[in-house]
Amino acid sequence: MAIRELLEDALQEPSIASTARFRWHATPVGIAALWSEGVPPPSPPYDVALEEGLEVGLDLSREEREFHQVKSGLVLLFHS
Repeated sequence: MAIRELLEDALQEPSIASTARFRWHATPVGIAALWSEGVPPPSPPYDVALEEGLEVGLDLSREEREFHQVKSGLVLLFHS
């Protein structure tokens, strides 16, 4: 199953946390931060996600990062 399909399925599940700009989801491929503040910025807002992740107890600073555009919107994916 492709990463996009895994993310789409996981984003249908309840989020593990919410912050000002993201809904956070545990997925089979890592922690997904779904942008929830209207139109996404022109470049992936990793710094904002790192700050807001700390607010909910997620230190993602050492994780690999990638982004995906899925049906639900912009997803920043953090994984080891």
